[in-house]
Amino acid sequence: MFYLIMDLLGTVAFAISGVMVAMDKRLDLFGVFIVAFVTAVGGGTLRDLLIGNTPVVWMREYVYIFTIIITVILAILFREKLRYLRKSLFLFDTLGIGLYTMVGIEQGLQAQLFPIMCIALGTMTASFGGVIRDILCNEIPVIFRKEIYATACVVGGTSYFLLRNLPIPDQYVYVIAILIVVGIRLTAVKYKIALPNIYRST
Repeated sequence: MFYLIMDLLGTVAFAISGVMVAMDKRLDLFGVFIVAFVTAVGGGTLRDLLIGNTPVVWMREYVYIFTIIITVILAILFREKLRYLRKSLFLFDTLGIGLYTMVGIEQGLQAQLFPIMCIALGTMTASFGGVIRDILCNEIPVIFRKEIYATACVVGGTSYFLLRNLPIPDQYVYVIAILIVVGIRLTAVKYKIALPNIYRST
């Protein structure tokens, strides 16, 4: 139940970020729903296909579809309040990558993958939905920019496996790793920390 709640929270967070991007691009209602949907389930779909977990989770569990539909409706109804929070898109996206990183790692553990593969799976789960969202909205995906994004997922996932060796309950380790991902992303953006640029200015 704990992991399902974390997964649904990630679904809500990414669906809201998808709605906000779509509305900024002035898409119609169908476009808003599609962008929100692929943002919310794109990473999980890739994850399930890679580990052979088919049909993918949102096709087996209707709760994900209903969660996305309700989230889209509420986000549209309260769009002015969301826009009032100037950094809400960034915050929802950041919360989403933290939650989805750990959901992907948990799925990797259930598939009995090596830790490094679990971390890669978690990173893809967290990042791929945003990649699809940005491509559909004609934006360069944030994961391909110099901002700290996927790196935060990798560090958070690594910390999860390190913390598991300590006498801490699994649920607490799970939450701590999520907070590490979110904290790294927030800190990197606030202090403009970025990966080195391999191109020399001309």
